[in-house]
Amino acid sequence: MSSTEPVSLITGASAGIGAALARVFAQNGHRLVLTARREAQLTALADEIATAGQPRPHVIVADVSTTDGRTGLAGALEAAGLEPAYVVNNAGFGLLGPATRLSAERQLEMIDLNTRALTDLSLRFLDSVTRHKGGILNVASIAGFMPGPGMAIYHATKAYVVSFTEALHGELKGDGVRVCALCPGPVPTAFLDHAGVPHDYFPAFLNRTAERVAREGYAGFMGGHRVVVPGGPNRMLTLLPRLLPRGATVAFMQRRWVKARRRGG
Repeated sequence: MSSTEPVSLITGASAGIGAALARVFAQNGHRLVLTARREAQLTALADEIATAGQPRPHVIVADVSTTDGRTGLAGALEAAGLEPAYVVNNAGFGLLGPATRLSAERQLEMIDLNTRALTDLSLRFLDSVTRHKGGILNVASIAGFMPGPGMAIYHATKAYVVSFTEALHGELKGDGVRVCALCPGPVPTAFLDHAGVPHDYFPAFLNRTAERVAREGYAGFMGGHRVVVPGGPNRMLTLLPRLLPRGATVAFMQRRWVKARRRGG
């Protein structure tokens, strides 16, 4: 009779918030599967976790932005006798610039990774997550609470993630399954460099380290929270759409984008 080992699957685990979440999950006794496209970084993180005395994570190299990549990931898990009890959808990217001028192809790729891949993996492993009474942690952003001129598609994808996650939380809480949207503000990681965002683009008081985001995200997730927003100032920002008319919120974000663009030359 075959048996499977329950694991926590973390996408985009090679750096930044994903790597920080992997460390926190490992410290709390989870057996991990780390996946991303960069094998060297995943292997180094797995070695680091093992050296710290936790079980060495399984490493599966996959591009989850593609259907073939996600199917291959699921096949590799099955072949290894592993099934997700927890799914952490962290893989994603952003781009700074007007939607009308950025590459349409790259923006569609952003939608594929930030929303389609996250949805696919959330639903694909739902049976095993439910069976183990585990959970799904989707990494969103405070950007998901407001329109974002200058990062229009990114904000829109994260709004989808927040909405989808909150609805899934409501559907699954009666089954003992945790579903949570982790919504950080700015985090000084390579994410900003890849997005073309200067590290002084956001006010410094909004910044939180990846390690703090991971700790607060894990605690809130395991505590059954629907949404976790690390940092008081960031939580205040998420209230803007509730306190201001929609048009005023768009205008506020537009002014910030124009001011930042002028400052950058």
